[in-house]
Amino acid sequence: MSVTYSSIGWNRQKKIYDLAIVAGVALYLGLFILVGLYWHPFVTIETLLIRALGTCAFLLLHVVLVIGPLCRLSPRFLPLLYNRRHLGVATFLVALAHGTFSVVQFHALGDVNPLVSVLAGNTRYSSLSDFPFQTLGLAALVILFLMAATSHDFWLANLGASAWKRLHMMVYVAYGLLVAHVTLGALQAETSPLLTGAMGLGIAIVITLHLSAAWRERPNDRPAESQASDDQFIDVCSASEIAEKRARIITLAGERVAVFRYDGRVSAISNVCQHQNGPLGEGKIIDGCVTCPWHGFQYLPATGASPPPFIERVPTFRVRIVGDRVQVDPRPNAAGTYVEPAIISSG
Repeated sequence: MSVTYSSIGWNRQKKIYDLAIVAGVALYLGLFILVGLYWHPFVTIETLLIRALGTCAFLLLHVVLVIGPLCRLSPRFLPLLYNRRHLGVATFLVALAHGTFSVVQFHALGDVNPLVSVLAGNTRYSSLSDFPFQTLGLAALVILFLMAATSHDFWLANLGASAWKRLHMMVYVAYGLLVAHVTLGALQAETSPLLTGAMGLGIAIVITLHLSAAWRERPNDRPAESQASDDQFIDVCSASEIAEKRARIITLAGERVAVFRYDGRVSAISNVCQHQNGPLGEGKIIDGCVTCPWHGFQYLPATGASPPPFIERVPTFRVRIVGDRVQVDPRPNAAGTYVEPAIISSG
């Protein structure tokens, strides 16, 4: 977390992460070109570089897309999520290099503006075999640019978490455009089944991991049905079912709520982090604060407010304990409202 905005908050972990990305991209490009020259000695370096950059960007995008579901399936992958925006920016830069070299190679030698040539050079949209696939790649590149340009917390704060999240969910549109770009472009002329098989495997992995993560999340979306009385409190679980300094995630009135147990007390707050809508209930209480597992944003469990000088706040919920049963009022309080924690009886 940071009080002020800086150009990039590079700590040691981020530097190592970025160096690994740069080294990985350089190694991939070098190996691709060397192997390409060995198998196709008459192909130009420019052509190999265009192919290397294109396949590298597509591979990086697959990695970006699988990080989210992997983190929902296992917390071991959370360090990847912490720096995912760096990987997304790297994906855009590699894709931009691919697009730039392609435009120069195929559209910069005439007397028409290269971008105009890309958009107007081929308008046979009704033909599958001669579809203007380059426009699909250009549209995907525009989306990746918008995501990369707004990746900093400055834009997250000024656009708002919901709008920012909707913008960055456009990555799936970009992915679909790129699948079509490759299918209607490179695969049309590719005689080897290697590229087709690799793309099919990538699509299968992305879909399988997302479906697996969604299936695992299903229990969290089942609404609590047992109503304690006519005063609106809902019976959600026993206090013993909640691990110390951890949460039980429940769904009340269509919204996920994180019910935390800590130091003999129970508090309930919204499950949605104000930073990037991260799942607070999958985090834990550290130094007295609910800590988001995605990027470390913190909130006091009794108030839903970040400790000073930070200003993020989430809604809170009234909680009580009857016997050993934890009961929550499904009506949220205003974000940052103090709610007296329920005390777990020692008897």
